[in-house]
Amino acid sequence: MRFPASLLLFFATLLSAAEIRIGIIGTDTSHVGAFTKILNDPKNPDYVPGVRVVAAYKGGSKDIESSAKRIDQYANELAQNWNVEIVPDIATLLSKVDVVLLESVDGRTHLEQAKPIIAAGKPFFIDKPLASRLEDAVEIARLARSRNVKWFTSSSLRWAKSLAPLQQQPLKGALIWGPGPLEEHHYLDLSWYGIHAAEMLFTVMGRGCETVTRIYTPDQDEVSCVWSDGRVGTVRTLRPYADFGAVGFQKDNKVLQTPTKFEYSYVPLVREIVQFFKTGQAPVDPAESIEIFAFLDAAQKSREQGGKPVKMTKPKF
Repeated sequence: MRFPASLLLFFATLLSAAEIRIGIIGTDTSHVGAFTKILNDPKNPDYVPGVRVVAAYKGGSKDIESSAKRIDQYANELAQNWNVEIVPDIATLLSKVDVVLLESVDGRTHLEQAKPIIAAGKPFFIDKPLASRLEDAVEIARLARSRNVKWFTSSSLRWAKSLAPLQQQPLKGALIWGPGPLEEHHYLDLSWYGIHAAEMLFTVMGRGCETVTRIYTPDQDEVSCVWSDGRVGTVRTLRPYADFGAVGFQKDNKVLQTPTKFEYSYVPLVREIVQFFKTGQAPVDPAESIEIFAFLDAAQKSREQGGKPVKMTKPKF
């Protein structure tokens, strides 16, 4: 793919700059403090140089308790601990930064918050969930492509240390499990937290999911998909919370299982984000992220139809 000269110049400018200035939209998640500590604290053993969080816009959603009760706390931590400027609106934020972390915990807000970022031509990362509906996820991808703005979204679980062995061998099937609390305002209910397990499934299985079946009960879900080549992958989400884990089935029927103590951290994800900001090369293809949301959409429809198999849509953007 050939990139316009203006885009190449933009990333060349970022690479030559002393520091890439990062702006945060949404201070209602603990991720903002965890990420900023990695990016702004040279004494941190996991410190990633060359970038710095310099400004943040609070955002927030009054009808989601976990957003409303934490937004000021995390904004104050950014300002007091890391000298991050808290700005009154997204437009002001965009005037002060080179790239953006869209961190708002409420997926419903992401499309409207992404629009000015895209209009400004700023590369951006969207934290989970990408959106609360497939249609919004597709529109974000469409708008970004129309303006040739680079972006990606991902769960930190994609780079979990314990998941790596399952990525090193081709699998004919996989079973992933993890916590699955729901949030009433998100139409795709598994997008709220089940997105982590869903992303793990696609990390080890790749793209090609076609038919999705979901069994729902108040305290758990089982969502299975048949891939186009006959492979089968399953996600089990447990409520209110549970540990993560995975089993991979190799072609010779040998089984790979993650350790009982599942190891993961934010550090690999933050490193990938910084590398993306420096190079413009996304570590996750937006097409895969959209397919994951098509999987969640089919799972929702299967639940609504009493557990019937649902063929996934193939969104174009």
